[in-house]
Amino acid sequence: MNPLAGSDRFRGNCPSCGAPVQFSFKQAVQSVCKFCQSMLVRQGVDLQLVGKVADPLLDASPIQLGTEGQFDGHGFQVVGRLVYEYDGGRWNEWYLTFSNGNFGWLSDAQLEYAVSFLKPAAVPVQVERGNKVPVGNELFSVTTITRARYVGVEGDLPFTTWDKSESLFADLRSADRRFATIDYSEQPPLVYTGNLVDYDELKLKNVKLFEGWQ
Repeated sequence: MNPLAGSDRFRGNCPSCGAPVQFSFKQAVQSVCKFCQSMLVRQGVDLQLVGKVADPLLDASPIQLGTEGQFDGHGFQVVGRLVYEYDGGRWNEWYLTFSNGNFGWLSDAQLEYAVSFLKPAAVPVQVERGNKVPVGNELFSVTTITRARYVGVEGDLPFTTWDKSESLFADLRSADRRFATIDYSEQPPLVYTGNLVDYDELKLKNVKLFEGWQ
């Protein structure tokens, strides 16, 4: 199953500029118009304009919408992006659709990459650095707690972000390159688990090219 295939993906016209809009996967409910940067939310058979993406979201990441890669033997494509800002800088969360029908996230922060997936699991409503937290049958240690604000959004996502301003995240690590993130923007908190990966492991294609790269 390819989540990007099929005729049931939503199509419409941007209520701001009239340009055609087609969501890249059928579960998407929010999109950003490629022509006027309007933030659009699907409401039944209509598109609602909820804002504009003011920040151009320029950075030095080689990843972009449409980038393709591999993880755990399955191909993926980047279809959406969230950008967060905190006291130490910014990082990207790229939304991935996989060739086997799954969805995940690729975190891209200061040349450190990680792929994660939503995991139904109960976690404490409050944690502190150094706490040991069980997630399913794995045990993680809390390494950082970060309050970050939303800077911008790009592409298509399965949830809305226009009404969000900031979120609290707890990052956790295990002894074998496994990691977890607790997202406290929802109640109960959302939990994502995954693996730290090297850039070359992802076998990325259709990346941004910068002047001076070979």
